Amino acid sequence: MHRHAYGLLTAAAFVAAATIGITTPATAAGPPPEAAEPPLTVDGGAWQAGHLQGMALDRQKGFMYFSFTNLLVKTDLQGRPVGSVTGFTGHLGDLDFNTADGRVYGSLEYKAAEAFYIAIVDGDRIDRMNMDAETSGVVTTVHLREVVEDYTADMNGDGVFDGNTGATADHRYGCSGIDGVAFGPVFGRKNGPQKLTIAYGVYANTTRQDNDHQVLLQYDVRQWRKYERPLTESAPHRSGPARTDGKFFLYTGNTRYGVQNLEYDGHSGNWLMAAYKGSKPGFPNYSLFVVDGDGRPRWGEIRGQQEPETGRLLPLLREGLHHEPSGTYGWQSTGQYGLVSLDDGRFYLAETARVPDGDVVKESGKAVQQRWTGLTPTPFAKVTP
Repeated sequence: MHRHAYGLLTAAAFVAAATIGITTPATAAGPPPEAAEPPLTVDGGAWQAGHLQGMALDRQKGFMYFSFTNLLVKTDLQGRPVGSVTGFTGHLGDLDFNTADGRVYGSLEYKAAEAFYIAIVDGDRIDRMNMDAETSGVVTTVHLREVVEDYTADMNGDGVFDGNTGATADHRYGCSGIDGVAFGPVFGRKNGPQKLTIAYGVYANTTRQDNDHQVLLQYDVRQWRKYERPLTESAPHRSGPARTDGKFFLYTGNTRYGVQNLEYDGHSGNWLMAAYKGSKPGFPNYSLFVVDGDGRPRWGEIRGQQEPETGRLLPLLREGLHHEPSGTYGWQSTGQYGLVSLDDGRFYLAETARVPDGDVVKESGKAVQQRWTGLTPTPFAKVTP
């Protein structure tokens, strides 16, 4: 598989990156104050890569991580690049920081190989630019069998898997892979061990009736080191847990590729799900859904399936906009490119742009503080000095 080259927006920024990149992250950025107050904005830079997919904050050490689809960028909280990881030929999606082990977890897809992983990044080892994802030892991966089984499901029974296309009856629940990831407690509880929650991508096929749920898996990752393997894109491995620690369904109506960014908010105890708006008739097609953290999952019918099926259903927070015909609640909001809770009512939401730089166009992204208001139709307000 081929490799990609990436560049910073300006020569001055590249020099700055090289200057700080030759030392360890702690030396490069200076030891941050304990639990330092996060700045209003953290600039992730502009890169010759894919668009911004997600962000993760290491608040204790003072670093932010940005996923640009096939490039991972680490900055300090002043937006100075500390290092980067290149060479992802799959789709690196949403990120979250695991405070228990100090590592960054992200969704990673190789649809042609029918391989879906959680990429686990040792951020402490990212100390220079253009570190290779396969050879640097920074990235390990864990395979997700449950996702593969749903993605490759032959739903029309013709004995042929139709591959990466939404214009088909294949893919159980319309599964197109994975994207949103976040750490938080077991659904319906606000305490207890942190689980990794992974949200399916879902094809935006408006002719199907079985793809109107967001599908979420929970895993206890405390024993995952036995599954971790280096990233080898030419020979994808299958080392991972045989089963989930919970599979859940949230009835929202169809979206365009499911939950793009998933985040647990420790302040409210709720789960936020930012999605690209769907277009299926009969639904309001909101772009932000919130799972009620006080509501316990209940067993019930997974609507629209070819054969009657039950599962653990999650409750939507009964606030925001309400669409009575479908029974759904939600908001129209940004957050699809990056969503990070500061667990005090504030969040970082991503702002993105395409930036011309000579003969190329680069993708930029930055984290901007906003405060949750709950107002409709947009529930966030930008934090000002």
